[in-house]
Amino acid sequence: MKIPLILVAAIILAALLGPLILPWDHASIDWDSVRVGLLSDGHILGTDDLGRDRLARLLVGTRITVSVALAAALVALVIGVIWGAIAGWVGGRTDEVMMRIVDGLYALPFMFVVILLMVVFGRSIFLVFLGIGAVEWLTMARVVRSEVMALKNRPFVLAAEASGSSGTRTLIRHILPNVAPVAVAYLMLTVPQVVMVESFLSFLGLGVQEPLTSLGILVNESAEAMDVNPAALLLPGGVLVTIIVCLTLAGERFRDRLTRTGRAAESAS
Repeated sequence: MKIPLILVAAIILAALLGPLILPWDHASIDWDSVRVGLLSDGHILGTDDLGRDRLARLLVGTRITVSVALAAALVALVIGVIWGAIAGWVGGRTDEVMMRIVDGLYALPFMFVVILLMVVFGRSIFLVFLGIGAVEWLTMARVVRSEVMALKNRPFVLAAEASGSSGTRTLIRHILPNVAPVAVAYLMLTVPQVVMVESFLSFLGLGVQEPLTSLGILVNESAEAMDVNPAALLLPGGVLVTIIVCLTLAGERFRDRLTRTGRAAESAS
């Protein structure tokens, strides 16, 4: 799990510090160097059709993509934990109604919902991560619900209730801390999914808007320059694939480690 996280951390660090070093801004236009290749006129990765530095746009695009993904994943985490915790703790008819709502939302076309949100409420970067997060919480809610239902009959929870702890206090102080590691594991798996969704929306022109950029926009723009500068497409595509693969591997390994730890604890008890 360390190597994938180190690679992602290195990419994020470069995206944060790189624009401070480069002489060109991601939106600055060099009229004397339009659509030049690698290492031309001081542009390491060349320029696009408008004379903007590709390296600066790659670094800023990576920063925007990761920022949107993290923000959307946090929105999904908050909604999913609250929804799943309430459904699992209350149980009964409330649980049935809440989970049927989740099942109904699962049946809706995912991308259609996101695109509809973008069309109705606009294309600001805030609405991008809010819209993506609002439809990515469903799996989190199911996972948290199952964990809460498994924990609420444990001896330490029954002891807390017997000592006079209210239901809300027991849920917040005793159950949610034990659910947190599982929620974090699935949060790590949610981030690469959000990265793919954001990149796809930006590729279609429905995500991040100019003058900002993202990896999806860069892949779309660079596809037309493959004949002149293949690196213009390969680099943002490679960064996108690396982020998705590394975060997915790290999340799966963390989840598997939690599963093995839980089984060992059950065997010991």
